[in-house]
Amino acid sequence: MIVYLDTSALVKLYINEEGTSLVREAVQNSLIVATSKVAYAEARSAFARACREKLIDIGTHDEIVVTLKQDWKNYFKIEITDELIDLAGELTYTHSLRGFDAIHLSSALTLSHMANSKITAICFDVKLWEAFKKYARFNVLPENCIANKK
Repeated sequence: MIVYLDTSALVKLYINEEGTSLVREAVQNSLIVATSKVAYAEARSAFARACREKLIDIGTHDEIVVTLKQDWKNYFKIEITDELIDLAGELTYTHSLRGFDAIHLSSALTLSHMANSKITAICFDVKLWEAFKKYARFNVLPENCIANKK
């Protein structure tokens, strides 16, 4: 199984929250775990915000960053190309997505073309989740997405 994680799913590997067990199980059962290169900066931003908001302490933040840096080498990262960005621009209109969400959808579509197979996309942002569901080339997790509507 090839799994694509948007940032909302990637963060759950490092901070325990609703959906963490689903993401961890999918990652353990996958051959390839992929994400967009933009997910690194987005994840670091999420970790910093969690620290600022006192959801995690500074020591936990620093441990998470070290672990992400180690793990990052093992993820299959989708490169940001002019073609990918052009497609993402179209997807912002087609699916009413924010910029980085469109980059994630564009990255996952690129991955599915590269792999020539169905991809399991994991996402906890409702708008992006709904967009993933419109493509037959994705198995989308979780089964229902009701949190984080933006």
